[in-house]
Amino acid sequence: MKNLSVLIVEDHAGVRDLLRRTVETIASHIVECSDGADALVAYRHCHPDVVLMDIEMPRMDGLVATQEIKKSFPGACIVIVSDYEADEFRVAASASGASGYALKRDLEDLEAIIFRSLVFCAFPAQEGSQS
Repeated sequence: MKNLSVLIVEDHAGVRDLLRRTVETIASHIVECSDGADALVAYRHCHPDVVLMDIEMPRMDGLVATQEIKKSFPGACIVIVSDYEADEFRVAASASGASGYALKRDLEDLEAIIFRSLVFCAFPAQEGSQS
């Protein structure tokens, strides 16, 4: 199954390459950029199904970029892919509008995280509904 479009936002070329190789089996179109500012432009241009977003990058970090993309495109599906394991980063990612969180050192679950995030984005919880 290769039918997703993916935007990879990561400032380290080697990590971008690793992420690309990780999602090649599920993605028919992959776009890459190296910081959050470029991600805003790339998202407007290609409207990917899912964004894989690093946190710490030059010019604009991934949390700010996530907020900005979600302002213009509320249905955007963004998964934060980070080295940071602390709960504070997961909370910040969720608060910025990310629908998923993956650790770079644990990418074997990335495909499942992407699909869970796509479901979450397609069927967001309604305010006041029971979980």
